[in-house]
Amino acid sequence: MSEESHPADALPEYAERVLEVADLIPPGRVMTYGDVAEWLGEGGPRQVGRAMALYGGAVAWWRVVRSDGVLLPGHELRALDRYRVEGTPLREASRTAEGHVPRVDMRRARWDGGGRVEERP
Repeated sequence: MSEESHPADALPEYAERVLEVADLIPPGRVMTYGDVAEWLGEGGPRQVGRAMALYGGAVAWWRVVRSDGVLLPGHELRALDRYRVEGTPLREASRTAEGHVPRVDMRRARWDGGGRVEERP
């Protein structure tokens, strides 16, 4: 990949592709960072996580999650509000869990991209 000059507001191509996938995830469903990388056929969970951390604020960032369903540190309450509004399946935290914050029920909430939305004109 060459180091070309881009306008300040231009997204790197990979980040743009990651955000496009995040936009496809239906309300109430999630994909892991690794799922997104697999969907794209490029990169891995860390690259997806980096793209989401740097550029994901404009998309449904709460729908791209860790594979264990643990909520994004520092954003747990914001994400939890979104999950509850969307009806995302959650697993209640045990009383021993720090902060008693639920996690995403990955078995029920994970989206495999089935019923893939066609490209918008």
